[in-house]
Amino acid sequence: MRKKLIYSSILVLLGVNVTVGLLLYLETARASSGDDPFENFELFARVVERVRSDYVEGHKLTYRELIESALKGMLGSLDPHSEFMEPVQYDELKKDTEGAFGGVGIVVTMEENKSYLTVVSPMADTPAYRAGIISGDRIVKIDQRSTEGISLQQAVERLRGEPGTEVTITVYRPSSEKSRNVVLERAIIKVDTVKDLSGENTFELDDYKIGYVWLTQFGEQTGRDLRRSLDQMLSDGMRGLILDLRGNPGGLLDQAVEVCEQFLPSGQLVVFTQGQTEHMRSEHFAGSKNPILDLPIVVLVNNGSASASEIVSGCLQDLGRAVILGEQTFGKGSVQSIFPVSGGWALRLTTAKYYTPSEKVIHGKGITPDILVPVSNEDLEALFYKRTPGGVDGLLHLSEEEREHIRSTMDVQLERARDLLRGVFLMEDRS
Repeated sequence: MRKKLIYSSILVLLGVNVTVGLLLYLETARASSGDDPFENFELFARVVERVRSDYVEGHKLTYRELIESALKGMLGSLDPHSEFMEPVQYDELKKDTEGAFGGVGIVVTMEENKSYLTVVSPMADTPAYRAGIISGDRIVKIDQRSTEGISLQQAVERLRGEPGTEVTITVYRPSSEKSRNVVLERAIIKVDTVKDLSGENTFELDDYKIGYVWLTQFGEQTGRDLRRSLDQMLSDGMRGLILDLRGNPGGLLDQAVEVCEQFLPSGQLVVFTQGQTEHMRSEHFAGSKNPILDLPIVVLVNNGSASASEIVSGCLQDLGRAVILGEQTFGKGSVQSIFPVSGGWALRLTTAKYYTPSEKVIHGKGITPDILVPVSNEDLEALFYKRTPGGVDGLLHLSEEEREHIRSTMDVQLERARDLLRGVFLMEDRS
């Protein structure tokens, strides 16, 4: 009966919504004979009461403050993507899923076992993209404040703000071992996710009837907009497709499935997620009524291709539906679920990992291309600039020599993809 009462009291504490006392908890738990929940909840309760009674300023602390601090510490110790979210953080997350927000257009991560904030990818047509921020850059300061030791959510909060306001970030590029300060003016981040090579979205074919589509991320309309561009190019006689996922940081899972199902028979497994137990498995299948099954496809990827991009490239590679060309992808393949709790707080918890149809794990490994075509960091930066809206001539902060280098930089990955498709056409024409 005593254990049940202790257990009930702890649930009451958690209901009002574990880092004060956590170290003491861990040290004592090592001596414990097992993993009994009642025993450990009792230990936790004793630590909380000890802090309240003996900490020099314990009289200033409330149970709510202690429990909230402890929960933040507990979730923060799991992985970079799990956290106990304050009401304001939860509200920001809900805004993200509802539409546009004010920011600079950077997808960032706090890599596991590392203390620095890393750019997964800049979003196309955003302040960060136009400033030349590239995948792999490390943000070491935000408005002169170090990012060391901050959480991922805290970093996002510092970067976001009202459109028109400025934020200064200090960026360290490992390839050149150089740092620079970049002043970015925040803007409404709402971008077109399906683009052509020119940025005009005319989706014209080249002389060999090769189509090209660049998916900048996976938003709510990506699958629909992709199909519209495919239908247009097919009506113009498209013989092969280059699907560019380079620098695509991911997005919505259902849109990744919609993209894949354009090229797969109905009923084909696209991706599955697996949680802690077998019943926590979720499978996603293609369901298109009019798939394109005989179109040769080359998918371009690089280190900035993450999450939903890796689901698409991994699926099409597994099923032999496309040739993957470029560089190793980022390796972000975990699923975060949101559990609202009392008082406006929420629990963001990594609950599963993504797997390709052949059961290859994505998280921490990424997708290895069928054809490896490396690009130097210097050329990668030039290619990012080359795609900047307004063209190279609008990059007034660069010297004429730097702009000329950008103009002359060839996209070797894109050219290899074109060569590969031309070879397929040649074999088809001879048969």
